[in-house]
Amino acid sequence: MKKLFFVLCILGIVLPYYQLFLFLNSSSPTFEYFISEIYSSYPTSMITWDITIAYFSFLSFLIYKKIKNGLSISKYILASLVGFSLALPLYLYDNYDK
Repeated sequence: MKKLFFVLCILGIVLPYYQLFLFLNSSSPTFEYFISEIYSSYPTSMITWDITIAYFSFLSFLIYKKIKNGLSISKYILASLVGFSLALPLYLYDNYDK
């Protein structure tokens, strides 16, 4: 299982950043265009909000674990700057079988 979490960490870096690379090489790579595309349709908005709420739930859980158990959360906060697709698998990798 730990190997699966490691593979998901790698995919959590490669797949989102590949899409970012494609966006930056498109004809109009502006921040305004990026934001407009995030909310361009109801299904895309649904996925955006789903991931946003899931991330804040995870962040709340991390803060709770820090307060209750003294968990060092800085690694997961830094990983979330890459993306939630890295932060969650990294947490699961680190805490599998604990």
